[in-house]
Amino acid sequence: MFDYHVHTSYSADCNIKMSEMIDSAVEKGFSEIAITDHIDFDYPDSEIEFMLDFEGYHRALEKHQETYKDKIRIVKGLEVGIQHHIIEECKDMVMDYSYDFVICSLHGAEGKDLHNGDFFKDRETKDAYIAYYTYMYDCLKAFKAYNVVGHLNLIDRYKKYMTDNVRYIQYSDLVETILKNIIYDGKGIEINTSSFRYNMDVLTPTIEMLKLYKELSGEIITIGSDAHTPDYIGYQFDYIYALLNQMGFKYIAAYKNMKPEFIRL
Repeated sequence: MFDYHVHTSYSADCNIKMSEMIDSAVEKGFSEIAITDHIDFDYPDSEIEFMLDFEGYHRALEKHQETYKDKIRIVKGLEVGIQHHIIEECKDMVMDYSYDFVICSLHGAEGKDLHNGDFFKDRETKDAYIAYYTYMYDCLKAFKAYNVVGHLNLIDRYKKYMTDNVRYIQYSDLVETILKNIIYDGKGIEINTSSFRYNMDVLTPTIEMLKLYKELSGEIITIGSDAHTPDYIGYQFDYIYALLNQMGFKYIAAYKNMKPEFIRL
């Protein structure tokens, strides 16, 4: 199995050593694990700084690649939190080091944080969804230095901040446009199983989004736990493999030198 979204103590929101995360993956029988620690320039919540010690991070990745080479493949990854006003910085940062795999994520929009609720203030829920996906589309039109879009519907995690209900049909045209753009650019999407950890009432991405992705001939899918602790590595992957088979997907993607390799389910 392959877990393509794992964090370590190089991420500001994780305090687990890289070796501990890798050991857990080895114990669970994984053949590959992508370490994808956070970099979020100008993160909209001033109380946390999602920066990264790039030199130390890459030394650690290369050290662990050598240490574990007979047990598991360590994929040199990165999770880039993009915002429209820092696109050029994000491009340069990805080019500064050699990566196997880069996740493009939106943890905020319009300069406002999702996690602390700022993005939802003084907005009807439908307007928040339309603004979020419009902002995502604008960012993805400008930023191409990535492989998959992470937790596409992250906004669904924050329903506690929403004042009313929203229906998928109210913003589905924007999702379709985003997915078409992703496919046209030769990129993919991830299935992020943190939705189970957060007790969300939908998957990440939703079943509707996965069906649409397949209808649009989308093929590149990675599966990631978004684990910040060893116990969540590979969480609910058996369910996701079964779901993908049921939906007619035949492959998941693995990456080397930013190029996808297709692994039959």
